[in-house]
Amino acid sequence: MRRTSERRRLFRPGATAVAVLAGAGVAFAHTALGAAATVPALAAPPTGHSLPDPAAREPAPPDPILPFNAKLTSDDIPVAGGGVRSGACSGSLVAPRWVVTAGHCFHDLADNRVGGRPRYTMTVTVGKLKDSDPGGHTAEVVDVRQSPVNDLAVAELSAPVDDVVPVALADTRPSVGEELQFAGWGSHSATVLGPSDHLKRGRFTVSRVDRATLEALPVGTRTVENGPCPEDSGGPFFVSDDDRTGRLVAIVNTGPPCPQPGPETIARVDVVAAWIREQIG
Repeated sequence: MRRTSERRRLFRPGATAVAVLAGAGVAFAHTALGAAATVPALAAPPTGHSLPDPAAREPAPPDPILPFNAKLTSDDIPVAGGGVRSGACSGSLVAPRWVVTAGHCFHDLADNRVGGRPRYTMTVTVGKLKDSDPGGHTAEVVDVRQSPVNDLAVAELSAPVDDVVPVALADTRPSVGEELQFAGWGSHSATVLGPSDHLKRGRFTVSRVDRATLEALPVGTRTVENGPCPEDSGGPFFVSDDDRTGRLVAIVNTGPPCPQPGPETIARVDVVAAWIREQIG
């Protein structure tokens, strides 16, 4: 993955854990082994009392912040010459069955953006702040539509997300000086790749408006926690008054090596808002 004027794509050039298809596969898993413990039986409750309902003691899922945020991950992206690799992107729920992300998150062996059913499994998780949070929704991408004017795509999910308010689409041209929030699930390094286990957030200001893209500069000192890094591709730049709903203004495309200073180049949503509605309507 290039880091200077790079795409923050889900690719990982230089071979990160490639499994040669002709040989033995490589699998990653967490395994917990151990002997079963003997649990003593509960004594009968005193007369006039009853045992508490175990379900009543389980914590309720938290009211999610930015529930429209989406984490995209894959473990079987084909590699030229044989084999597979893993990768990740970020995105936003814009309709119960549709997520907006970067177009380059779906590509062929030559890194060309492609539409249709993905060539690899892409799993999408919506409605969490951390991987360990309860609740949320998980589905797979079954169709991709590539924007005709910028590095943006809409991805259709295998199952709808009906209890999350989708982020609204910006319809007006952004202005220089407008402040935007950023959110993404990308890595915490320019070189050590792997998606975050929690949602990263930051603040940026629009510094330039081009035909189909924006440039945005960070508010304050950039870090790996508050700015885009590899695998943040497609992460939303948005405005929100309540941390629950929002308006999607742009998405992550490319930028300086994180956490170095410099403008982010992000794909405008307003120039393709009508096209997005046609695809997801």
